[in-house]
Amino acid sequence: MDKEKNYIEINRQSWNNRTDSHLKSEFYDLDNFIKGKTSLKRFELDLLGDLEGKTILHLQCHFGQDTISLSRLGAEVTGVDLSDKAIESAKQIAKNTNSNVTFICCDIYDLPNHLDKQFDIVFTSYGTIGWLPDLDKWAKIVSQFLKPNGNFVFVEFHPVVWMFDDNFEKIFYRYFNSGAIIESENGTYADKTAEITQEYVMWNHSLSEVMNSLIKNELEINLFNEYDYSPYNCFNKTIEFEPGKYRIEHLENKIPMVYSILAKKKNNS
Repeated sequence: MDKEKNYIEINRQSWNNRTDSHLKSEFYDLDNFIKGKTSLKRFELDLLGDLEGKTILHLQCHFGQDTISLSRLGAEVTGVDLSDKAIESAKQIAKNTNSNVTFICCDIYDLPNHLDKQFDIVFTSYGTIGWLPDLDKWAKIVSQFLKPNGNFVFVEFHPVVWMFDDNFEKIFYRYFNSGAIIESENGTYADKTAEITQEYVMWNHSLSEVMNSLIKNELEINLFNEYDYSPYNCFNKTIEFEPGKYRIEHLENKIPMVYSILAKKKNNS
């Protein structure tokens, strides 16, 4: 089997395999989420602004915590994810929280065959684009589903992070996209002790690749930020240096860990 060509099915199975462990994990803290705790972090909240009455498309939503958190802020939200198991769980969590959200299970490149409307905001965050081989196609999807003058809100782990080996001891991968990275892992970022193993196919994407794909597809970048910490404790060798702020302990504040982009779709009418 050509694993790169079959990346959609391999990654679907990978995320299906992770879902049960994630639902039970402290990382996702589902019990408190159901009681009303938001899953959104300061980076994205600062870019999203007032959401009352807005329509939002949430790409690569996993089991929908951010999707539901956005709806709690007054938005009408549609979440999309590749994993049928995650979407099944998302629908159940939405029911348990009386949330008025819509979920679609598909590969995001295939979204035009499942959805035909435009949104005020397209949102995607943390560990998303590495699962996609072609950022031009990704940016076309973002642009297609945004209303003219609509905002794209994007927060992602910095590509410098993905250059290191798992323990951040040496530079192991190329910064630029050199094709598919095919690996397997034991456990999962949300629970490293989980007794699961999954194979996956990923790609590294440089900042220039991200930005040029957006610019090429009628998106005007209005804000770009980089941060020297992560709001998620999902890497090895981390230290929590302030509440909810994590760095690689031995690298201290020396590397960027997260970046964010706010872009607006041009109104060409």
